[in-house]
Amino acid sequence: MLNSIDAVMTALRENDDRPYGRQRTVTAEELVDAAEQFDDTAVRSMALLELMEAYEYDGERSKAPVVFARVLKLWDADPESFGDWARQQVFWRFKWVATSLLGTPDVPLKAIRRWHEEMRGRYRAAGHGLQPYYAQRFHLAAHLGEDVQDAYELWAGRPRTELSDCHACEIRARAVHHLRRGDDATALDVWRPVLSGEATCAEEPYVSHAQALLPLLRQGRLDEARSSHLVGYRFARGKSGLARSVGLHIEFCALSGNEPRGLEILAENRDLFSVTGDPVSRLDFLTGVEVLIAGLDRAGHGGLTVSGPPGASWTVDTLLAHLRTEADALAARFDARNGTGAVSGRRRDRLARRPLLAEPLALGVRAAAAPELAAVPAVPAVPAREVEPEPEDFTALLLRARELQLVGHPDGDRLWTRIDERVTATAEDGLEALLGAEAGPLGRLLAELAERRAHVALERGDWEQGAAELLAAGGLYRREGLVGPALAARTRALIAELVREDDEGETGETGETGEAAGSERADGEVRADGVRVAPSAPVVDWAALDAALARAEELSAAAASGGEPGITDDDYLIVLQCRAYAAHQELVRALPEPPEQPPAEQAARFAAAVTAYREAAAARGSVRRLAVARQYTADAAARQGRTVEAAEELRITIAELERAGQPWHTPRAYGLLGQVLLQTGEQAEAVEVLHRALAAAGRWADESYPFAATYLMAGHASAHVGDTGAAIRALSEAASRFDRKGPEAAEEAARTRLQLADLLTEADRTADAVAVLESVLADAAAAGLGERLVAQTRLDLARGLFSLDEDRDAAEEYLRLAAVLEGWTEDLHLRTMVAAEATVALVHADRWEAAHAARARALAAHEQWPQPGPVSAMLRQFARLTAQKEGPAGVESALARLAEADAVRERLEREEPGADTWYPRAAVHYERARVRAVAGEFEEALAEAERAITAYEAGGEQAETPRAEAVRLAALIEGTDLGRVEAARGRLAVAAERCRAHGLEEAAGILAELRERLTD
Repeated sequence: MLNSIDAVMTALRENDDRPYGRQRTVTAEELVDAAEQFDDTAVRSMALLELMEAYEYDGERSKAPVVFARVLKLWDADPESFGDWARQQVFWRFKWVATSLLGTPDVPLKAIRRWHEEMRGRYRAAGHGLQPYYAQRFHLAAHLGEDVQDAYELWAGRPRTELSDCHACEIRARAVHHLRRGDDATALDVWRPVLSGEATCAEEPYVSHAQALLPLLRQGRLDEARSSHLVGYRFARGKSGLARSVGLHIEFCALSGNEPRGLEILAENRDLFSVTGDPVSRLDFLTGVEVLIAGLDRAGHGGLTVSGPPGASWTVDTLLAHLRTEADALAARFDARNGTGAVSGRRRDRLARRPLLAEPLALGVRAAAAPELAAVPAVPAVPAREVEPEPEDFTALLLRARELQLVGHPDGDRLWTRIDERVTATAEDGLEALLGAEAGPLGRLLAELAERRAHVALERGDWEQGAAELLAAGGLYRREGLVGPALAARTRALIAELVREDDEGETGETGETGEAAGSERADGEVRADGVRVAPSAPVVDWAALDAALARAEELSAAAASGGEPGITDDDYLIVLQCRAYAAHQELVRALPEPPEQPPAEQAARFAAAVTAYREAAAARGSVRRLAVARQYTADAAARQGRTVEAAEELRITIAELERAGQPWHTPRAYGLLGQVLLQTGEQAEAVEVLHRALAAAGRWADESYPFAATYLMAGHASAHVGDTGAAIRALSEAASRFDRKGPEAAEEAARTRLQLADLLTEADRTADAVAVLESVLADAAAAGLGERLVAQTRLDLARGLFSLDEDRDAAEEYLRLAAVLEGWTEDLHLRTMVAAEATVALVHADRWEAAHAARARALAAHEQWPQPGPVSAMLRQFARLTAQKEGPAGVESALARLAEADAVRERLEREEPGADTWYPRAAVHYERARVRAVAGEFEEALAEAERAITAYEAGGEQAETPRAEAVRLAALIEGTDLGRVEAARGRLAVAAERCRAHGLEEAAGILAELRERLTD
């Protein structure tokens, strides 16, 4: 009941602990009403200031001036009733009101300027400096677009005062000034202390992260842009008071090629369409959304369903019309009020922006929205070379496409696409007229197009359709009397059936099934991320393949003797390659784990098939086919541990392709060589080789190249050589590439993100890591992720949140994970570990009742599935925080927890006599010393600290740092609490010297500083 001043003040304090949002705002309004029943200026002013703060950070700034008018009325009537904090806030909130008035188009300019003069007069009368007043003058000038530089210099040249905006916010204002002048480089240089985390406040660096996104992108500082988005958006997400920042993150997604991510952010923040209490921020939000939606409209996605204002269904077309209508009208209202076109001009400038990158910037996070957009770059990639021209004449186009196909040139795909388009656009009775005499019969062309459809189907993993199209092509060839191409197509169909279960097999456009051995595949190997893929077991139809070879030999002999229509060299080689591929797959599946002596039958069949293919390719001068044969050989050797042989084979392959003028075939050989080098520990060279593979594949626009797996390997190699930045970039790109492959690659994408999060955490970028992990869990069920993968993700996320001091969220994740583990029948020790970590998170979150229950669960689980390390650490933390929270009243409970920790250690010593237990023994003595000191039992506390010091001696070199901390605690108790200053100083001098001897300069400095501070 709010029937007393104390009750209202208690409720105000409780409300101040709540996060900003609707609940806090509504409660603040209720508390103002409750305070009005008392004729007490102090409680009424505190309630009004709390309400004003709630409006400020809940997107309701336009309501602040009315509230502040009531505050000023109380101030003018009874200033002595305002405490020190409230006095300072009265003058501080003048700035909030100025911002509110400026951001509301219905407030006339005269009223804003009058308020500035009111602020100036009040500040002068109270003896405050005028720098904050000039700051408001500058913000007005910047908004109007008039006399901006003069106003900036009048503000920026003045010294800061106690009522100036915080240092971080002022840095942001200065940076944005340079940004609006078009000087990205200077803006980012000014921003450095905030973006680096040196200068912070309640909203910084997060607001600056949003505003710095585009300048970072324009300056090519892509790693920083990625990080600013991940960290900044996590903070802004769902916050009504940060609608402007959310709009900037959506705009960034549109301009960095991450439209699906932008749509996902829009969906997560749909409620911001209902926030109308801060018009200028709303305009910025609407404009950021419009940048995204207009881009989708230009790209032809007008019918795509998107999130918009609640209460209706929206498509790109309808939302764009709504946005333009409302935002144009709102901007016009500002311009009419201001008498300038600055607001509309800034809006037009934003809407004129176009994507800045040729390829989407890999952000590392998963975006589940609009998967149909994920595979389409915002700006089509342009190969860094001259592309093959497209002849206007259809026959010339067809003949050139066939020539390119023969050598496997990637531009052939584009020409065949154009051919297909022209055939589709031509009436059936007009197809014959398209073809010149040199082009051959129409049936041949239709068969070739069926093969192209098969190629597309096999690339997307539709083996059934691929096989059907190949069989159809074979039939069309046969009807035209083209027995060689017919045989090649039917043989390829056999291989399509073979790899039906291989959902990441590679199928080249002229039958190079499996050409990219060692890249993305699901054939029972350990992939680059260390995950063993269970092999499928298709049966190789060797009778059919033998018959195909016999027929090919027959046709080849006939061609040589000038008899019946024969077979071209390339069709003959396709038959041999299919056999080599089948033998390679059979061998791979038969290899033991780890590979030792290969099974004799499969090894002999592979050797025979690949040798025949290799010799025939060499005899016929087919460099590309010979390269494929060498890659099969190299891959098989690498899988059996013959890495030197494999690397040599691949280097020869690359050299031959370069000499033959066919560099477009080198990316796959480079990729496999990089994998071999990674396997042999030659990480630095692996990085170089894998980057060559990616560069070449990009240069030749080889869309079938396994980019995802190659980026994944490049990330691992970069991490091994200590280039964390490059590793993060590569893993982010790998995850994005796996996303583009669709639902079938969701597991690989998630595993890649777990590795990325590990790297980010190791790089002290935990907030980035948490953003990545949250994206994995956001749609884990829909993505079909395995339970264990989700559990690992949740554990990593909980630990990350705990590191960020987001204790409540961490505790929730631990509890969700614990519920999942209840159903497990393996790895039961995880129940103990998770219960222990959950207990610590709950204690830090001040959820003591739940923490006691979790501690009981942890101890019960420990009885069955011991985890002494986590359980002992949990009990020590529990003891420390109990003593901190409850003081002397909590000493008994804290000591009980430490006794439990001792019992955990003693059990370990009984069950594992050789176990190394010096650390838990010493750590418990250390915590007991702290608890005894809280109880005022200083002699006992000193004795426990000395026991800790002694126990740490058993730990050797690794124990020197915690030992130094125990000495520090002993000296504090001895010198400060017991008054034995000289003894404490002597103890510290010896310990500092010991630290220096062990190279612990920082610890030595801390001890020396404490020694200087301890005086009589």
